[in-house]
Amino acid sequence: MIMTNKPSVFCKTPVKNLGVTGNLFLTIGTSKSYLKYRIVSTLFPRSEERVVERLSDDRVSPNEAILPLAFGEYSPRLRYAGRPSLCLRLKEGKQLKAISLTIGIMSLLLCTFTLTAFCKSHHPRKPAAENGWVGTWGTARQLVEPNNMPPNPGLTNNTLRQVVCVSIGGKKLRLRFSNEFSKSPVTMKIVQIAVSKGGSSIDPSTIKTLKFNGKTEVAMDAGSEIVSDALSFNLKPRMEVAITISFGETSATVTGHPGSRTTSYILAGDHTTPDADFTDAAKTDHWYMITGIDVEAPKSTGAVVVFGDSITDGRGSGTNKQNRWPDILAMSLLNNKSTKQTGVLNMGIGGNAVLKGGLGPTGLNRFEHDVLKQSGVRWLIVFEGVNDLGSTRDSTAAFDVAKGLIEAYGKMIADAHARGIKVYGATITPFKGNNYYRPYRDAARNMINDWIRARGHFDAVIDFDKTVRDPNDAASLLNEAQAGANDHLHPNELGYKMMGEAVDPALFK
Repeated sequence: MIMTNKPSVFCKTPVKNLGVTGNLFLTIGTSKSYLKYRIVSTLFPRSEERVVERLSDDRVSPNEAILPLAFGEYSPRLRYAGRPSLCLRLKEGKQLKAISLTIGIMSLLLCTFTLTAFCKSHHPRKPAAENGWVGTWGTARQLVEPNNMPPNPGLTNNTLRQVVCVSIGGKKLRLRFSNEFSKSPVTMKIVQIAVSKGGSSIDPSTIKTLKFNGKTEVAMDAGSEIVSDALSFNLKPRMEVAITISFGETSATVTGHPGSRTTSYILAGDHTTPDADFTDAAKTDHWYMITGIDVEAPKSTGAVVVFGDSITDGRGSGTNKQNRWPDILAMSLLNNKSTKQTGVLNMGIGGNAVLKGGLGPTGLNRFEHDVLKQSGVRWLIVFEGVNDLGSTRDSTAAFDVAKGLIEAYGKMIADAHARGIKVYGATITPFKGNNYYRPYRDAARNMINDWIRARGHFDAVIDFDKTVRDPNDAASLLNEAQAGANDHLHPNELGYKMMGEAVDPALFK
């Protein structure tokens, strides 16, 4: 049976003076399936009704649905015998079927129609949305600095368990791993994912072993990244999952993410059995190799990438509390009916700069990978630039950097828009009292913020500056929003809560 549940016109170039309006009636008979339509001319008030095409002789239940047609719309790209065509979509079973109607404008404005459709099921079902991959968790990769390397016993021939907190859920997932900045191959002999029960503990009944092109063992070449095969897993929104890797040979240089704010665990040898005990494991608050988790979701679902530095990465948030401001945003979106399917990907790197210097690849250099190559991205928040300003030697240099940042933002906007991604600009927050602070640097910050707030650049503005600044001193963070971080640059847990809650969920509808 063909279902006509909320069909939609997808050819939207107006045609004037057709003088025709009407409804297409789809009628399913008790012993025969056929279509009939009714056309009502605005010039000639009579109506006519006829069978267009018999679809099936199978016995089906009676059903009738009305498909409204607006004959003021057509596609100039679709023509039949020189006549414009109108395209509609019908939903049938779990598939989307196309219907093409050819409109011929005769001397009396009569219309002829050619309609084709196909019928698979004789039982009405709700149409299923077409699925794709959407990011539910992500982190920006970089070359791990010497003081953030894995502690003893190291990774080679040992087992690493890492915990991450996703944003949205799904029934099928895949994981991403990177050896991008390493100089030697890395072998992962077994990779598992399981529900975390807190700390190093997992629910052993949820363990699933990942495969890569059908094999459990995989070697990542230096400078490469890999994606696992799709895997069925009952992933819930904001679930914490443990990713356990038994390594073979690894590289002396490591690709990872030092600012995890989440504890990882290393045990000597292979510990991938369900009863493996990580109580005595070496602990480190860093991530290694893992860079993302995607879930299979309807294509109407999307992800927002949060692109930034240590304030986005979460310095000053609580270790293992998952309360960075992007985490607060993820929870806010989940609590809103119209945005609860929106993934949040945190692409902040502590110490990162947009133009040059800093830790990790510069914002400009990593933009394509960390934003454009993520799965299912529909929105982007740009919140970065304070580290560029903080190293300027004088007023001239500071304003040159401000101009460079504005130019970089413009490039990010253009590149993202070319991929259909909406871009929101976040104002740079105050830092008076920090070693970065100089009056000329603050003046350059205000110049950038004025540009961000101005219309015609970003699709919307998220004014973090106004959210967390001291109302009595606009160059300083609100004391209660940073006390505890004690550096007058990074917010504390309350500050991050204020920031996350300041982002309007309506931006992601």
